[in-house]
Amino acid sequence: MEYINMQGIQIPPCMIGTWAWGGGVNGSKMVFGQSYDEEQLRNTFQCACNAGFTMWDTAEVYGMGNAEALLGAFIKNQDVLISTKHMPGKRFRPGAMEESLKASCERLEIDAPDLYWIHLPNQVEENVKAAIELLKAGKIKALGVSNYSLAQIQKADAMLQQEGFRLAAVQNHFSLLSRGKDQLEIIEWCKEQQVVYFSYMVLEQGALTGRYDEKHHFKTFSLRGLQFSKKKFRKIQKLLDYEKALGVKYQVDTSQIPIAWAIARHTVPIVGLTKEKHAEQLRTVLDVHLTEEELCRLETLAEESGVVIKGTWEPKHNR
Repeated sequence: MEYINMQGIQIPPCMIGTWAWGGGVNGSKMVFGQSYDEEQLRNTFQCACNAGFTMWDTAEVYGMGNAEALLGAFIKNQDVLISTKHMPGKRFRPGAMEESLKASCERLEIDAPDLYWIHLPNQVEENVKAAIELLKAGKIKALGVSNYSLAQIQKADAMLQQEGFRLAAVQNHFSLLSRGKDQLEIIEWCKEQQVVYFSYMVLEQGALTGRYDEKHHFKTFSLRGLQFSKKKFRKIQKLLDYEKALGVKYQVDTSQIPIAWAIARHTVPIVGLTKEKHAEQLRTVLDVHLTEEELCRLETLAEESGVVIKGTWEPKHNR
């Protein structure tokens, strides 16, 4: 496995996401229309770690703390890297980030996250200042920003440099169905500045895995079912067919092709895992090296579909 340097920390080429973990508000049932038992997730966690995927991403709003608590129960005596996020309010409140961090660390049962994110670009200057204080105090090891525009990213990094730090990472929505010029510019900036770009929703919550289509659709009463209609599946069928053909060529599950594409485009994909077989499949993606012709063909088919996916939470500059 080829590791990536993030401010002296060696990280795997994929980070594992836990958005689909835990119940309650913004949990697995509400967002994905599915529920998962704790033992299944524990086995999945161990299988992924055994495969070398030892960096785990979560957030205080995933299941409103439930995902963090589950992950915290699994990581005891494990050599893993933990990434979690603070969701800033629309109005800045002094002390809110530190309170959020403390609660996250208690649920995760850790002293400090290896990577801490500001989840949305609300009150950028005030929240970056608050994060800098946490860096100075050693309460977080590295700082990243999520859903930020390039100008906001540059501002955050400039503020950090003034205090002797650097921005460690960016986490934005990037997939075959969400690869606008703004994200391509951010990825290029990250390459130049040696900042890691983590791409989330590379599989578009399952729509690009090859497991779903117009006839085999998401559950209607789930957020992903409401966002990704049968009509959209009809439009991306040629893309899904080409993914399947590449999967056959490289002898991997179709779901690994969009992940391999995201790696080839200089990002670290965040891949949600809920079953052991998904972790076993992810191990195979490291052997997939798509040609430039294949990468471009995937992008062309995605563009020709006319389908562009943006989350309702994403700021206007990302829509």
